[in-house]
Amino acid sequence: MELITNVLYWISTGLMIPVTILLLYFLIYSIIMIGGFYGNHISRKKINVRINRDIENNTVDDVLCNLSSVNAQDSLLINTLERIKSSTTHAKMDKVIGDYEIDADKEISKSKLLVKIGPMLGLMGTLIPMGPALVGLATGDVASMASNMQVAFATTVVGIIIGAIGFVTLQVKQRWVADDLNIIEYIVKTKKAQ
Repeated sequence: MELITNVLYWISTGLMIPVTILLLYFLIYSIIMIGGFYGNHISRKKINVRINRDIENNTVDDVLCNLSSVNAQDSLLINTLERIKSSTTHAKMDKVIGDYEIDADKEISKSKLLVKIGPMLGLMGTLIPMGPALVGLATGDVASMASNMQVAFATTVVGIIIGAIGFVTLQVKQRWVADDLNIIEYIVKTKKAQ
């Protein structure tokens, strides 16, 4: 039994470095994601205000014709509407909507990953140094215990920050996708009715 316990201890202790590296990687990834998210937010405000205004004031064909004047080459919404404009059959339009949903889900999954992996790695980073901290407490080595507890709390905080960034971006991205789908489905239904 002692052999099994020692093996488990060495395995869990050996995971501390990979967990810490992964936490730092996902922290950097989430910070980069915030920058891209802010850029998307700014461009979406301009695009969606314009498209919604065009929908209220013009016909769907005019809205689709005016897409070329929108400067948003990497916008998933604009690319989807361009594909709808060139679609000739109802089945093709339905396929374009399905493709949009797949691409949007791919984008949302980046935030979902942070929501799940951040707290998971933070918890692992908390529990792994607790064993050596308790050993330090039992042997009277307060400096070792304090050092391990510092690592435990730091990894918890970083994991929660990663999860919080993922959660906030996930909530907003889900609203964006719902708004885009509303626009796309309106245009497709109107185009099919013509």
